[in-house]
Amino acid sequence: MTHPGTDADLALILDAAHEAGALARDIRRRGLDVDYKPEDRSPVTNADLAADRLLTERLRAARPAYGWLSEETADDRDRLDRRRIFVVDPIDGTRAFLNGRPWWSVAIAVVEDGLPTAAVVFAPETGETYAAAAGGGATRNGEAIRPSPALDLADCRMAGDSMVFSHWSWPTPWPAMRVEQRSSTAYRMCLVAAGDFDAAVAPLRKSDWDVAAGDLIAREAGCFVGDHTGAGFRYNRARPSQASLICATPALAPLILDRVRHIGASN
Repeated sequence: MTHPGTDADLALILDAAHEAGALARDIRRRGLDVDYKPEDRSPVTNADLAADRLLTERLRAARPAYGWLSEETADDRDRLDRRRIFVVDPIDGTRAFLNGRPWWSVAIAVVEDGLPTAAVVFAPETGETYAAAAGGGATRNGEAIRPSPALDLADCRMAGDSMVFSHWSWPTPWPAMRVEQRSSTAYRMCLVAAGDFDAAVAPLRKSDWDVAAGDLIAREAGCFVGDHTGAGFRYNRARPSQASLICATPALAPLILDRVRHIGASN
């Protein structure tokens, strides 16, 4: 059972995600300006920044006591003193957004005491809205979702980069799987939650804004979500990132964890 305040937060971020997604699409139609972040050369567009401004204005005006963490906003460490914060990625999957592919999303979570309590991932191009509240299950376009019944890694549907799984450094080679890339990490996690994929694995660090919304949605659907050690995620820490990402059906999670525990030394 969800708390009334959580339900109100979910309604708030649902509306905001849809508004931000519509704005981003409109800006792309009118023309994008593209820059590259100096730290990692990842692209950022005028649509990313405009969506971030919209979400900042809408959400912080509605919940002035909440802290703020967004990919496109300078980190204000004041968030560490707040019990509740918004964790936002205004466009998760900017490369897909730039290249006309549908696999980008607006991802928003409310985090309370280090854990997500309300989450939305909106994929405007595919018309999918994923949502969850802690204790209330997860939905896609209002319908309850559950993970697939997959039991074996062989021939499973894996959301990720095929080059990762074919790399020589794995102590045990991965079996043949149907690996497909989806640019937005949050969207990948939602596809696992809905049973369209069986697992999503990313062996490198993921920022909190990449995974917080997908984390709650996938766990409320019945998936395992955590890092390569099997530990679940905690948010609103001084370093706002997670060591790695494993999102999988309950049956596949232990099989994946057996293969990835060694990656900690490089992370």
